[in-house]
Amino acid sequence: MSTFTIYPAIDMKEGKCVRLLQGDFDKETVYGDSPFEVAKEFVANGAEWIHMVDLDGARDGNRANAEHVVRVAKELDVKVQMGGGIRSRSDVEYYLERGVDRVIIGSLAIADPELTKELVAHYGERIAIGLDARDGFAATEGWLNKSDKKATEVGKYFADAGVETFVYTDIAKDGMMNGPNTESIVEMAEITGKNVIASGGVSKLSDLQDLKQYADRNVAGAIVGKAIYTKEIRLQEAIQEVSQ
Repeated sequence: MSTFTIYPAIDMKEGKCVRLLQGDFDKETVYGDSPFEVAKEFVANGAEWIHMVDLDGARDGNRANAEHVVRVAKELDVKVQMGGGIRSRSDVEYYLERGVDRVIIGSLAIADPELTKELVAHYGERIAIGLDARDGFAATEGWLNKSDKKATEVGKYFADAGVETFVYTDIAKDGMMNGPNTESIVEMAEITGKNVIASGGVSKLSDLQDLKQYADRNVAGAIVGKAIYTKEIRLQEAIQEVSQ
């Protein structure tokens, strides 16, 4: 039986815990002043992993909210996966040497595939590739640009280079609360043959149950953000449900 993991999400902007609608910085909702306190609550509800995103870093290419990520990784008994603002080898080293379990490389993978492959060769499964897709094409730089490469092509390329985990986001679905794009998630999992974590669109428990059906076809988990904050999904209940 393949496992399916729920990754509750903490998106950080200016040190606060926020959600953006479809990645738009002008459409934000603040859900907490302390990422650490939010993370602590997730752990209390049974989370084994927490997904943290440095939104300022993603936009500006720096480690704007690093202290919050490192504090959660060091002080809480939970695995941390983080992305946002990872633009160099030193960014990757910074987080992995400070207790973060997995770093997600997004724009850098498209901009510098050679460096990305070197990092994968060195760190193995501690590197995940974040594939953000708009209409099936890979998007980069905090979703502002759409590349001319199909997301599945990029996925296959990095799977062949040894990447074990992909975080796949359908931008059109993100924060819209109208369900994930299950078809394209399963397609990505089948083409890469690697673990794919679904991101964007999960709005109710049945979305997680739908995705979990494909656990034996490499759909390894889902990132859940807004639905937890709006109480559409109760984290503890959801974790129990998918672990059965």
